[in-house]
Amino acid sequence: MALGLGIAFEKDIFILTKQGKEDAMEKYKISSAIRFFLLGASAIIWVGIWLTGFGIVQWLLYLPAVMFAFAALTGICPGMIISKMLFGVKK
Repeated sequence: MALGLGIAFEKDIFILTKQGKEDAMEKYKISSAIRFFLLGASAIIWVGIWLTGFGIVQWLLYLPAVMFAFAALTGICPGMIISKMLFGVKK
């Protein structure tokens, strides 16, 4: 029986655990409502980039468009993970 190594975030330190990646990332999954919102925001940004022109738009505008689309499609939001690490979780 093979044991998988996952990464858990505890107290802003990366700790290797013997649970799988699914267990470690499960607490960072975002809800379907947030995923739908991020997909809509990403689509609006992409339409704005398209209307302005892909060659004219500053490269920095691509970052939130790609990050929002990634979070909407995978359910893992790097911005939320960083925010929770910096400010903690409200109890």
